[in-house]
Amino acid sequence: MSLFSWEKVDPAPGVAVAPHQRLSWGKTAGLGAQHVVAMFGATFVFPLVMGLDPNLAIMFSGICTIMFLLVCSNKVPSYLGTSASFVGGVVAIRGQDGDSADVTGAILVAGLVLLAVGVLVHFAGAGLIHKILPPAVTGAVVMLIGFNLAPVVADVYWPQDQWVALLTATFMVAAAVLLPGFWSRIAVLLALVFGYLVSWLFDGVFGPITSVLGGATEATEHDRVTWAGVQAADWIGLPSGTLADGVDVVHGPSFSLTFILLVLPGVIALIAENTGHVKAVAEMTGENLDPYMGRALGADGAATALASLFGGSPTTTYAENIGVMGATKVYSTAAYYAAAIVAILLGLCPKFGAIVNATPGGVLGGITVVLYGMIGLVGAKIWVDNRVDFANPVNLVGLAAGIIIGVGDVTLEITDDFALTGIAFGTIVVIAYYHLVARNLNASAGEVTRNL
Repeated sequence: MSLFSWEKVDPAPGVAVAPHQRLSWGKTAGLGAQHVVAMFGATFVFPLVMGLDPNLAIMFSGICTIMFLLVCSNKVPSYLGTSASFVGGVVAIRGQDGDSADVTGAILVAGLVLLAVGVLVHFAGAGLIHKILPPAVTGAVVMLIGFNLAPVVADVYWPQDQWVALLTATFMVAAAVLLPGFWSRIAVLLALVFGYLVSWLFDGVFGPITSVLGGATEATEHDRVTWAGVQAADWIGLPSGTLADGVDVVHGPSFSLTFILLVLPGVIALIAENTGHVKAVAEMTGENLDPYMGRALGADGAATALASLFGGSPTTTYAENIGVMGATKVYSTAAYYAAAIVAILLGLCPKFGAIVNATPGGVLGGITVVLYGMIGLVGAKIWVDNRVDFANPVNLVGLAAGIIIGVGDVTLEITDDFALTGIAFGTIVVIAYYHLVARNLNASAGEVTRNL
């Protein structure tokens, strides 16, 4: 059967639609649009906070989703949106005066590393991941990546408009837990719209605000919402223009070993994320997807490298879209192709991108204060889901130092021109200390057993 030959079905309500099946093309297109809405908020918020172009990110999310589906032979229904795993590394790069080309160059290398891991897993088996990166380690790395971002909220976004930030964060939390079903899954998107409206209302009621804009050093008086760029943008066209640091939206990467090391820990987070998502899809569909684990990892790595090659954002499989499948019981990969096409068309609308780029700083402050905390807590969720025992000194002692180094942004100066900082340093310490402690305790236990 061809990859693009789906069996058309018309199931009774509640009956699942398998990956190789599809509903009518009209219903499939509607489901595709729903998947776009589900991934939409996070997919364009994370490029914004990384200083990259959200229009380009949306377009490449569609391109990369199609590539992912093809590599996985349409067996793993998933959508590839913008990854949050590299946000901390990107913040560190910009903190060391790196520009967008440095950012995309470092992420491109990380994507190639993930591709290599995928190839290795494909031939060696999925068990290799758990041996080198057990849940205790992956949970710690994800946690330190998320919590390392706290100063970005406190120093960059929140001070731009603290009251809009607080209202936006409150709305996002309320929407995520109080709204029914699908609406709670798009809480990020709803919070963005809410924050936009509140900012516009505050401009009308209170007038301009005086605050320090992101990247500036002095406070200036400015409107919260400025749509001059929106009015000048075309309705149809390729992503173009320049980013806030003066680099072209579509640009080639630049490579630096120091910056590459800052984002490599994100690969560990992506491995954990992709592995968990493939297992979740397998449980939903009732299929054994272990043979496709390596393909999924490799495809995500290749997609990240491809997007970064042109200045786009890194990618990852999205839990939001897995949630949509769980709610609808439609696992058809045809719906994901429809979603990808819609995303590509949105990426070809510069006016849409200008609207996103005009998001007020206070709105981003409210959204990121929740999102960054959630990234960190995903690490704790990995521990809980895998029943990591902290009464075991391997877990308690082995992880402690690395987490503090990562969250506290501790620096190890190796030479005058090279240093390990925060996330990179913390990740290395987590992995090294964990395996050092585990090996020594296992050796000691073996010695005791032999003596008995």
